[in-house]
Amino acid sequence: MTPHQETARLMTATAPAPTLDLPAPYGSRPFDPPPAYTAAAHDAAVTRAALPDGTACWLVTGYEEVRAVLADPRFSADARTPGFPFLSAGQRELATAKPSFIRMDDPEHARLRRMVTKDFLVKRIEELRPGIQDIVDGAVDRMTDGRTSADLVADFALPIPSLVICLMLGVPYEDHDLFESLSRTLLDNRTTRKRAEQAHAQLMDYLAELADHKRQRPADDILSRLVARDDLTPQETASLGFLLLVTGHESTANMAAISVLALLRDPGRTALLRDDPGLIRGAVEELLRHLTIIHLGLGRAATRSVEVGGVTIPAGDGVICMLSTANRDPAVFATEGGTCPSELDVTRDARRHVAFGYGTHQCLGQTLARVELQIILATLLRRLPGLRLATPPDHLVYNQDAIVYGLRALPVTW
Repeated sequence: MTPHQETARLMTATAPAPTLDLPAPYGSRPFDPPPAYTAAAHDAAVTRAALPDGTACWLVTGYEEVRAVLADPRFSADARTPGFPFLSAGQRELATAKPSFIRMDDPEHARLRRMVTKDFLVKRIEELRPGIQDIVDGAVDRMTDGRTSADLVADFALPIPSLVICLMLGVPYEDHDLFESLSRTLLDNRTTRKRAEQAHAQLMDYLAELADHKRQRPADDILSRLVARDDLTPQETASLGFLLLVTGHESTANMAAISVLALLRDPGRTALLRDDPGLIRGAVEELLRHLTIIHLGLGRAATRSVEVGGVTIPAGDGVICMLSTANRDPAVFATEGGTCPSELDVTRDARRHVAFGYGTHQCLGQTLARVELQIILATLLRRLPGLRLATPPDHLVYNQDAIVYGLRALPVTW
């Protein structure tokens, strides 16, 4: 055993016993992180916790500490790194079978990310704004055609980002039932390893076949540009398509629906945004901060001993960065007027939030998600001034077992 390994062993042996079992149960407030995470954040920025298989890890809950971990290359994002934390066997399969670049470290992460960066630059996404507006208007038209009620998830929030990412990638939208179903399976924390393997293989096979088609009949889309490169393997091309397709629709769909719910539960807040559309952009940032739908956090593994928040995290230990508690850190998000970070305040300056992560692995599609959410909320407020819930709020069911938090359905009327 080397001196470094012996030091790490001694640090681990003397580390405090886990005091928090992961994942923690949700409380009665659906927009809030599980109470145990909030309590842990109140006590300390770094807490010892236990994964479902009994393995100890560290829960990082403070804003500055979360940013420090996510920006530090000594914490690996590669899920194959010893000690990387997993909350389920299915999650392990998704992250390690054939990892996408978000589960790689530099320089490989940077090499693959560069292949698609230009398609998500601010200028490029802003050029798409009129087309996204047309898609949203069309979704409103279809949802309201001869009807006075709908499920805002199935009839509106899900089709919009699915159609947008299909157009960008070059994926036929008529296949949306397939990839949406497989995505839900892969993002469900209850999915078994075997089922995750099957869903992953099925979606990768679909994308590999589509990529072969693009080689023969290229178009103006991301997949066509990727298959035309001579520095990508077919496996890497399918993996990039997999990542963009799954993350490109699921997160935005969930965020859109739960954002509408958060606004509808406070008519005064909704009226404020309807009367002053200029507040929409800031309101989207506040909704991203307040809701932070990646409730299960971001995993990392320490490759060297690192001090975070006054605590030494030994090499080989897993770390979970809780974006939800970081985004409610009172040292950062309490307003001068006294608005508590646990409250939704659409006039708050929330631009420093970490809902999209932080550092080199920060979400590639964040600009697209922002534009989609801005257009979705502004359009609903303008075109459906009578929009309201069609069921009591406490009857709604949330995806509490999914990697991406959201609603299973949102019955509305107008």
